[in-house]
Amino acid sequence: MNYAIIGCGRISPNHIIAAKENELNIVALCDVLPEAMENKIKKCDLPADIKQYTDYNEMIVKEKLDLVAIATESGKHAQIALDCIEKGINLIIEKPIALSLEDADAITALAEERGVKVCACHQNRFNKSIQKIREAIENNRFGKLLHGTAHIRWNRGPEYYEQAPWRGTWEQDGGALMNQCIHNIDLLRWMMGDEITEVYAYTDRLQHDYIEAEDLGIALIKFTNGAYGIIEGTTNIYPANLEETLYIFGEKGTVKAGGHSVNIIEEWLFADKKDDPNAVKTEYHENPPNIYGFGHTPLYADVIDAIKNNRRPYIDAEAGRRALELVLAIYKSAAEGQAVRLPLKSCSTMDFKGRF
Repeated sequence: MNYAIIGCGRISPNHIIAAKENELNIVALCDVLPEAMENKIKKCDLPADIKQYTDYNEMIVKEKLDLVAIATESGKHAQIALDCIEKGINLIIEKPIALSLEDADAITALAEERGVKVCACHQNRFNKSIQKIREAIENNRFGKLLHGTAHIRWNRGPEYYEQAPWRGTWEQDGGALMNQCIHNIDLLRWMMGDEITEVYAYTDRLQHDYIEAEDLGIALIKFTNGAYGIIEGTTNIYPANLEETLYIFGEKGTVKAGGHSVNIIEEWLFADKKDDPNAVKTEYHENPPNIYGFGHTPLYADVIDAIKNNRRPYIDAEAGRRALELVLAIYKSAAEGQAVRLPLKSCSTMDFKGRF
């Protein structure tokens, strides 16, 4: 299966390694900066003569590609995705899938029309810890879900934003919630029943006066099933990343996943006593080298299987839209100072330009 990646920045090695581990035929790299491609060729031990493109349109015309990963700045995801789908190319799109609901809907619609598989890269769903929690949800071990919380307590300083000027802008990124926190926001929504009635939120820019968007977001969520959710996301933690934590509370169960990227089960308590909490905590304990975790390789394996067997990817475009919708609903509530009802039909990060 022929593979290429568009965007050779910070996250690209995880994609390239996952492609190699799944034995994809990596035929080309694309980035507007030739030095970024050269860097990844050395870092990921790719053939020195691998094809390099600075124009993705040229690449998707010249190369016969079965699967492409889009790992550019977020604001460019949608247009690149639509151009690839038009050519019948299956996609893995880095989070967020787009920066507007209209663009996310256009991606889904065109993919359905062209028979193309689109995966939203929320790789933490494949964490061993998260898969174990999801199994408990699907087996109704929690009983009635009561409330869940997602805490993302990280640090990002000036050097991070200086590396890529698009970061923190409304046009190409959004703030802490859209960039750093969307993975855990996705997990909370997915675990707590997916359907949301209402969101009330605050966002602020407390320390990063050199970016356009927020560095703190706090939200309350009312799920359609009667459960509640709390989101706390920030990039203001001194002096470094502290934790990414997910709690799920039900009438018959309590679970906490923690660590830097929800890779560790720290609490596992169920009324049914079907398993030993200490054994579960020992078995479902991973220590990834960075916040990106180990999820890219199984995500790639799933997409390859979805293409071969003509099924939807485990994390499809609709899943990407739901995570995007929740972040945009938080932005909208904070900007308007009132609760926002879901579903949202229309919203974009650009609606909040000039907010701070």
